[in-house]
Amino acid sequence: MLKYPCLVLDHDDTVVQSMKTLSYPFFLYVLEVFRPGQTMSFSDYVRDCHHYGFADLCRLRFGFTEDELAKEHTMWMDYVLQNTPAPYPGIENILKRHKEAGGLICVVSHSSKENILRDYRTHFGFLPDAVYGWELPKSQRKPNPYPLQDIMNRFSLREDQILVVDDMKLACKMASPLGIQVAYAGWNGLDVPEVDAEMNRLCNYSFLSIQEFEAFLF
Repeated sequence: MLKYPCLVLDHDDTVVQSMKTLSYPFFLYVLEVFRPGQTMSFSDYVRDCHHYGFADLCRLRFGFTEDELAKEHTMWMDYVLQNTPAPYPGIENILKRHKEAGGLICVVSHSSKENILRDYRTHFGFLPDAVYGWELPKSQRKPNPYPLQDIMNRFSLREDQILVVDDMKLACKMASPLGIQVAYAGWNGLDVPEVDAEMNRLCNYSFLSIQEFEAFLF
């Protein structure tokens, strides 16, 4: 019997390696386009994404307008069509073991559904049972509890049958009002001690390696 019949996974920097190789380099390019002469260190970028999420980072730190954010999103979609992030070594085995045992794989992410489905097809050969991505209205995106509420309704699940796995604290804001447990994907290698410390404090579980997470699940 599975410890958690449903895994609710974040995508970027939980399942695929994107921040160092894709999103941060792209963000520096976006700043060159919209805010010439301004920049941000990698650790500050990770920290602010953790605290605010990407869109609010742009609004609060660099004064992006909604029109600029819309243009940035179009640029990002074009960019990721040409660049597919690699999965973390070992994550495929966990996903396939969970599915073979009859478990559900759901994705709640600020990535687009289109990109998430592409990555699962490319790397794992199957699609998630449900995806809640950036294309949802803001009122239904993480950290709003809506995705988890919908998962429970769609699949007739209790709170204790779900484990959220994420690398950022917006997942905790989403899950805690519902009493759903959260595991910190500490294997992402982003190396920002402040983020690690806060996630260790906020989450029910923390895993420094995918092997440690696999041993916990199975």
